[in-house]
Amino acid sequence: MQPYGTWSSPFHAADIAGSAPRIDGAHFVGEEIWWGESVPAEGGRVTVRSSTGDVLLPEPWNARSRVHEYGGGAWTADADGILYFVDAGDQRVYRMLPGEEPEPLTPEGPNHGGLRLQHGRLLAVREDLSVEPHLRSIVEIPIDGGDAEVVVATSGFVAHPAVSPDGTRIAWVQWSDRHMPWQQAQLHIAELGGDAIASMPARAALQPEWISDTELVYADDPTGRWQLQRIALDGLVRTSGPDVIAPTDADTGYGLWVLGNRWYQPLDHGRIIAVRTNGSDEVALIERDGSERRLDVPATAHVSVDDVSGSRVLLSGGGASVSAGLWCVDVESGEVDRVRGGMPVDDDWMPSATRITLEGTNGPVHAFDYAPANPDAAAPDTELPPYIVLVHGGPTAHVAGAASAAIAFYTTRGIGVLDVNYGGSTGYGRAYRERLDGQWGITDVDDVLAAARGLADSGRADPRRIAIRGGSAGGWTVLAALVRGGVFSAGISRYGVTDLRALAQDTHDFEKHYLDGLVGPLPAAEQIYIDRSPLTHAEQIDVPVLLLQGADDRVVPPSQSEAIRDALAARGIPHEYVVYPGEGHGFRRAETIIDALERELRFLGEVFGFEPQL
Repeated sequence: MQPYGTWSSPFHAADIAGSAPRIDGAHFVGEEIWWGESVPAEGGRVTVRSSTGDVLLPEPWNARSRVHEYGGGAWTADADGILYFVDAGDQRVYRMLPGEEPEPLTPEGPNHGGLRLQHGRLLAVREDLSVEPHLRSIVEIPIDGGDAEVVVATSGFVAHPAVSPDGTRIAWVQWSDRHMPWQQAQLHIAELGGDAIASMPARAALQPEWISDTELVYADDPTGRWQLQRIALDGLVRTSGPDVIAPTDADTGYGLWVLGNRWYQPLDHGRIIAVRTNGSDEVALIERDGSERRLDVPATAHVSVDDVSGSRVLLSGGGASVSAGLWCVDVESGEVDRVRGGMPVDDDWMPSATRITLEGTNGPVHAFDYAPANPDAAAPDTELPPYIVLVHGGPTAHVAGAASAAIAFYTTRGIGVLDVNYGGSTGYGRAYRERLDGQWGITDVDDVLAAARGLADSGRADPRRIAIRGGSAGGWTVLAALVRGGVFSAGISRYGVTDLRALAQDTHDFEKHYLDGLVGPLPAAEQIYIDRSPLTHAEQIDVPVLLLQGADDRVVPPSQSEAIRDALAARGIPHEYVVYPGEGHGFRRAETIIDALERELRFLGEVFGFEPQL
């Protein structure tokens, strides 16, 4: 018998840093499959790889966009193997012919992202932060060189440009800088080369796609779930619709944080391949008549439908029984080929997620429970396991119960993990998402406290040894929960928010008015900002805290973590503050990932009284 937390594990931090690949888009390119992939060992840069085994984008090039700060859609390619990408260093779009050096297609200055190559046209979202107000536009970039043509420009935000098959019109999603795209986003259509623009009925539109010259499909949630909608058009005039395609109690779509996600793709004969999310994901083939069938695929978490070719589909994401990866699926034969990652996990070592629903003060709270498990170890019958409650960022995001080496890092050592989709999370419809409206710092905290109490009351966790960990918005919830006290014995905040007024002043454009909906508009709600901020009540935190921060974070600057550090130090509360040079909002470098995991484990051991084996 060995106490929980002391078990020997095959999951080491160094292995986790380079384990499951982080796929960043995929395309059929001639007879090959290309995909983007983050390389932690090379500073977290994104390269492009081929199914032939080639690394197509060598060092030091890094296909990463900073549009809307979170980027996405930083590369694409044509059938002849010409690569187009945004380099992280200067945010210019480059063209790279096979065997040649990349050459720039756009001037220095603006950021680019959301690249899309359709019908011989290269489209991009451009962000110019050198002018006031900041200007965002959809541009068409000549693939043979020359000045880009602005298709549409706005002081708000744009995403998902799509050109009609006949090349005469373009559709896109647009939203005001006063809202987040999951609150309100319009669908627009314009003539290419003309001035006319038409707006279509939409509440929170996502990803328009043309299925013919006269039909457009997009996702929207007028009834509370993102469903596929079809409209018919004559030029810019809507002649029928929107008609819901294969309605279901699940979402096709989620928060538009990055520009590269694809939740569905049109196939031939009017068919559609679509992701359906209700906690976890499933993939469905929808026929023209609205009938559908579920596809038996390994991907069940954060699935992206990256590309289609004939009856073949490229799916990336995670899975309940496989590591994160990329698969090629034939919707006719049902054949599933693993392209990258996606390895079956060892059930003896990899914890399976148990979907649970707990009752909270605001209604049901959804979570995934990963109990401690190790085939070579067991704890005394009289001991209950320590647990760590995970709080995702966003807060408009979600977790989906995927197999995770990072979670196994804890469970195989005898530490349970509860991954919580608190109120405000996506994947359960708009009503669940809007539980956080005006209540950030209340509903999310209520829900994680209820989840932890429910875990302890059920006898699955030692109530004296429950920690909480989260990053960004999740870090805010960590600290706010510690302010409440009484449940968690320790907290780990990764680049967490501590001071709402400072965040409102310092954060970037994309989230400039995010707090208006989550808390309230300034200056009218200033006292609420003060009262909700963990920094205001730092004297109520009486348990150890670990603070991890990227030095180059522009979303939640280091000053946020440093302020709470200073407050804890002033009161003599045990804490540790670690800042990682070269890291932004989220850790990408192998050395950072390794150090952060090992520090967290040592921290839990010190707080909970066990000696972990690294």
